[in-house]
Amino acid sequence: MILTSEMGNYNHSEALTRTVEQLSQPESLEGLFHRHTEGNPLPSGKVLGEIIELSRAIIFPGYFGKSSVNTHTIKFHIGANVEKLFKMLSDQIMAGLCFGCEVCPDTGGHCRERAKDIAARLIEKLPEIRRTLATDVEAAYNGDPAAVNSGEVISCYPVIKALANYRIAHELHLMGVPLIPRIMTEMAHSETGIDIHPGAKIGHHFTIDHGTGVVVGATCIIGNNVKLYQGVTLGAKSFPKDEDGNPIKGIARHPILEDNVIVYSNATILGRITIGEGCIVGANMWVTEDMEAGSRRIKN
Repeated sequence: MILTSEMGNYNHSEALTRTVEQLSQPESLEGLFHRHTEGNPLPSGKVLGEIIELSRAIIFPGYFGKSSVNTHTIKFHIGANVEKLFKMLSDQIMAGLCFGCEVCPDTGGHCRERAKDIAARLIEKLPEIRRTLATDVEAAYNGDPAAVNSGEVISCYPVIKALANYRIAHELHLMGVPLIPRIMTEMAHSETGIDIHPGAKIGHHFTIDHGTGVVVGATCIIGNNVKLYQGVTLGAKSFPKDEDGNPIKGIARHPILEDNVIVYSNATILGRITIGEGCIVGANMWVTEDMEAGSRRIKN
């Protein structure tokens, strides 16, 4: 409690000035301050959210975006959305590329052209992304007896929203776009509770039942027809350090799940190990060694 006499002697202006000085000290900003190049702001979370919504509306017309789409208007709606998506993507990718540069003068507009090229290449990938997501919808529907139809799966199931974000972000990751892929998957993480790093490689007919608390690490490789349940972690062990004691990054440190694997709720699989084709990992299991194809790890 501050006494009245103390409050009377308190100089607000001096306190604010002193705080500004402390917050502006270079040593306090180390690693926390992003120096913007003139006219090149960071990617916008709000705009990237709009990009995700547009992408979902293009991939799943009628389920996201305008609900009044029909066979007569679908080409118009997709065309308008694609045109808008290209402009927004180009701007955000440009911001992402500039974020990845210490100095980004963009002489001659090379970064702007590169951003447009990447945006166009991503849009060209949307038919393929849709085909893969269609297999994910099929896997979710076939894997859940409570699912009434595929429309319910698309509209309601968090895994489809998370995978839509992931599959778009993964393509941008492969194209070398900084920051934006991670923002997109973290948006899905916030929305669904499913945390998939954009660097992970995931095959077709993939599904996650319920979804909350699932973690898929950056160097995971997941085959086809794989099913995870809520709370599953595909993570890394404590990774090695270099001679200076710094963590060694960029190494393969997460599990490989081959085709037709099922991992039940709250199981934890750690390290660069291989879970062979057709394996079953039971609920609450802790796995740090390879599993032979067709084997099971289940508590008695």
